[in-house]
Amino acid sequence: MNTYISALAALSLLSQLPTYGERPNIVFIIADDISQEDLGCYGHPTIQSPHIDALAAAGMRFDNAYVTASSCSPSRCSIITGRYPHNTGAPELHQLLPDDQVTFTKLLRDAGYYTILSGKNHMIGRNSQAFEKRSNGRGPGRQEDWVELLQNRPKDKPFFAWFASVDAHRPWNFDDNAPTYEHDQVVVPPYIIDNEVTRTDFTGYYHEVSRYDYYIGEVVAELKSQGVLDNTLILVTADNGRPFPRCKTRLYDSGLKTPWIVHFPKLISQPATSDSLISSIDFSATCLELAGVEIPPSVQGVSFLPVLKDPKAKSRELIFGERNWHMYRGHERMVRFGDLVYIKNNTPNDSNLSYESGTNYPSGTEMWKAQAAGQLSAMQEQMFETQVEELFDLTKDPMQTNNLANNPEYAKALEQGRKLLGQWTKQTGDSVPDQLTPDKHAPPKIVDGEVIYPVRKGKILRGTLPGSENKATKINHPGPIWLKP
Repeated sequence: MNTYISALAALSLLSQLPTYGERPNIVFIIADDISQEDLGCYGHPTIQSPHIDALAAAGMRFDNAYVTASSCSPSRCSIITGRYPHNTGAPELHQLLPDDQVTFTKLLRDAGYYTILSGKNHMIGRNSQAFEKRSNGRGPGRQEDWVELLQNRPKDKPFFAWFASVDAHRPWNFDDNAPTYEHDQVVVPPYIIDNEVTRTDFTGYYHEVSRYDYYIGEVVAELKSQGVLDNTLILVTADNGRPFPRCKTRLYDSGLKTPWIVHFPKLISQPATSDSLISSIDFSATCLELAGVEIPPSVQGVSFLPVLKDPKAKSRELIFGERNWHMYRGHERMVRFGDLVYIKNNTPNDSNLSYESGTNYPSGTEMWKAQAAGQLSAMQEQMFETQVEELFDLTKDPMQTNNLANNPEYAKALEQGRKLLGQWTKQTGDSVPDQLTPDKHAPPKIVDGEVIYPVRKGKILRGTLPGSENKATKINHPGPIWLKP
């Protein structure tokens, strides 16, 4: 199947839209650190997200959408280029895109779109032409100027808005634009220790998830008041999973699986849910196709417009994800094929830690204390363990806590996962450098039952980036997308 869609094909599909010749507006709203399951429309019993739920009820909810990295900046750089992290030149935390990387927002701007960025950036430098209007945002979640930016946009051209909240990123900030939650409303995943400290920590997270929802409601109301809601594609998502143990930075679904809700009345005629696999790198191709702009060879993602037209359709059958340096040295890769997930850890002798060590992470601190006291369950102990290979069957183990890599009944599946990941590694130019970026600081220590965190000092001493030995930033091959019969 041809990965790239020609401009002629894109224009042909665009002409099938009800608004003949009228290019749609696009509003991309991205949260900071929210797992898919933590919204009402995905089944959370207590977190209030009525505005997102309403978009899902009138549009399309995707149940199997994944980011390419469960770490803020690599994920965002991947989305805006439509490329895997090691192909962007910015695969690690706190890296900006190299100047030669093509952003789809710049292509939209060149095609006549008014492009806006408000809130968290974490992607591009001062000289980037990816957006015509840039704002740092206002307020605790940096969302307070979103409506103002929509009101002040030029009214004679289509627009693309990248609205990037910092909700729900630590440390927690409370205001009156979202409800507060009680301990008995918290649902603690079984792989995290459940106590009063952890529950208090989760109430702050719940508040910020609901505040993210509040400002989405403000945006939707403004689009409706301007009379452009029906011709605007709204996509609600997050850059990675919740900032709690065994979630953010990990390659499990709790870290990589993201909310993915599309509201676009001109194309989605009937509300629906889709279980089709979607990668965050597919958003760029989708926007360009929708706008009638040629998709450049640099885009490794594929358009999911066919799925928007038919929720039973598929635009891919494989998902790949990466874990690179995020305060701690690491190199892991993941492939999902069917309902199976294979993870390869290329640094098994290193600590399996990530951001989970620090004074701003009470629930993580509780895990360390309980582990030192021998109070963790076998499932909770997995946070501290490292495995070379992991294999999970999502139909039987959605939380991915039962590693089947040594189960003889899954030997063929294990070999298939190895083969698919090996093929992707070779075709996209990934590598495991000898000199990976080292740990930013030592792991915490337990002294008299208390967790002592080392002070972070100095600049990041970057090692060799994954893929750089193969000049992966120049490689456009998307790797395998479809399972062969």
